[in-house]
Amino acid sequence: MSLYHSTRSRAQACSAKAAIRQGLAPDGGLFVSDALGAEKLDVTGLAEMSYAQIARAVLGLLLPDYTPDEIAACVDEAYSGTFASDEVTPLVALRERGGAGAEDAGSLAGCYVLELFHGPTSAFKDVALQMLPRLMARTSGAGAGAATGSKDVPTERIMIVTATSGDTGKAALAGFADAPGTGITVFYPEGKVSRVQELQMTTQEGSNVSVAAVRGNFDDAQSAVKSIFADRELAERLAAQGIVLSSANSINVGRLVPQVVYYFAAYAQLLRAGAIEAGEAVEFCVPTGNFGDVLAGYYAKLLGLPVARLVVASDKNNVLYDFLTTGVYDRNRPFFTTTSPSMDILISSNLERMLYYLSGGDCELIARLMADLAETGHFEVGPELLGRIREVFACGWADEDQVAEAIADCWRDHGYLIDPHTACGYHVLEELAPAEGAAARVLLSTASPYKFPRAVAEAIGLEVPADDFDCLRTLEEATGTTAPAQLTALETATVRHATTVDIESMGSFVEEACEKL
Repeated sequence: MSLYHSTRSRAQACSAKAAIRQGLAPDGGLFVSDALGAEKLDVTGLAEMSYAQIARAVLGLLLPDYTPDEIAACVDEAYSGTFASDEVTPLVALRERGGAGAEDAGSLAGCYVLELFHGPTSAFKDVALQMLPRLMARTSGAGAGAATGSKDVPTERIMIVTATSGDTGKAALAGFADAPGTGITVFYPEGKVSRVQELQMTTQEGSNVSVAAVRGNFDDAQSAVKSIFADRELAERLAAQGIVLSSANSINVGRLVPQVVYYFAAYAQLLRAGAIEAGEAVEFCVPTGNFGDVLAGYYAKLLGLPVARLVVASDKNNVLYDFLTTGVYDRNRPFFTTTSPSMDILISSNLERMLYYLSGGDCELIARLMADLAETGHFEVGPELLGRIREVFACGWADEDQVAEAIADCWRDHGYLIDPHTACGYHVLEELAPAEGAAARVLLSTASPYKFPRAVAEAIGLEVPADDFDCLRTLEEATGTTAPAQLTALETATVRHATTVDIESMGSFVEEACEKL
């Protein structure tokens, strides 16, 4: 069985179940497996496979200590009847508005959009966070020991603690609310998410749910959550009550691996559409702040998916663009609140996993780079490693004007509405020539435009009402599209969580939330 260990050390190895249960490695690193890519998934038969079949195949490779029956049950529970599309993540071709030849339309005519927002909370996080609670529920007992050769762990209650820049929080709440044996605590940056995103979290029902706004930005909240996981005294107090902490952020490998599936699902849909032939390479453009969504594409590449290039699309908080361009990662810069709040991030946690794999598994290097980041706010990689990174990843970014222009261009040229995060990717694809050898280009659309109705309505030139829900209705009427019912229902939902905390009080809030368990 392949084992998982920290990106920063191989001192302790554990099963996939233990890695998912723990969330973060004891030394603060992220769990990785050196077996990644040893087995490949044959793409020649993808066209005949449903999303569920692809998910079973991919997860079976990445989580080998789960039995085939366990994987099948998790997939069925996560994706049967929970998504609005039978494809789960449908692929849509961008055509010239009016249906004429694609070659006469905007520069992205003929490209494809992978819609990741058909789940319960209208964001891409649903794909993984409908799966994670099912994976987590099967981590107790055989195979879930914390270290190689350990005995079965006793049944414990799990408190999920997560910081969100906008979408993870609601998707995690929807997945874990009232799940047996678990609680969930979500922190979001006060005033730095859209009103729809905030209401999605603050109206969440569930006896095991705690939500708080944080005075600070997402990076502050995420760093504090990592500190909470590293607090040994807190861990001991909770252990005495039979409670362990785990994470729903993409630092948890159980959040990351379900995202690998939709890259293969996109390829399958391209095959069925006759857009590519098996074996031809595809370019993927991914709006990302925490680097998890695009890292899943790299995992897919290692598992045998023909990926021509992965394009990292950033907003004005373009720390990833600067790193991929210069090799210098520097979070010591102004933080911008933008119309794409889920990408307003300056510490991209999953970059650590990418650095681990492309450095050849150099734990000492990763530990040193992450120590530099913690101590000084920056680190630098050498030209050889940067060269290997740039063979796989391209990059670009969009400022606020360019985001608005991309939304307007996509609507004008293709009659297709996109949200501000997807617009970052749209702009970057417009700027970049197609990757050499790419038979198709796919833009990952990470959220419904109706999660950000004000920004979208303004971009396409509508008069924007003061109220966000009036704005939502205005957008429906002007475009002939329909908002997801779960978003329109927020207008009359009861706010159940109105707490705001300081960064230094987050640990106490978690401990109080654990008392509910």
